Amino acid sequence: MAAKFVLKMSGDQFMFNLQAGNGQTVLTSERYTTKAAATNGIASVKQNAADSKMYEMTASGKHFNLKAGNGQVIGVSQNYSSEDAARAGMEAVRSAAAEALVDDQTAQG
Repeated sequence: MAAKFVLKMSGDQFMFNLQAGNGQTVLTSERYTTKAAATNGIASVKQNAADSKMYEMTASGKHFNLKAGNGQVIGVSQNYSSEDAARAGMEAVRSAAAEALVDDQTAQG
């Protein structure tokens, strides 16, 4: 299965998850008030994911954030069991984001 961004509703707001080819969610967005803003967030992830300088490991070493060029967090990881697992999660985001298609689930339901 190919990697994909799953665009969906969260209450009355929009958000997305980046799912790796194995179906595991490797990055989750913030909530956006408009679909256009969420779509722009996906574009920003695609643009920034390949740059290792855009990743920030949290103090615990088991969680990371992906930032845009302006320093804003555009995606957060799950909590991993170790720093090595979190770094593997970063690699999963790097390899999946650029070519991932968008699965728009906002109209379903």
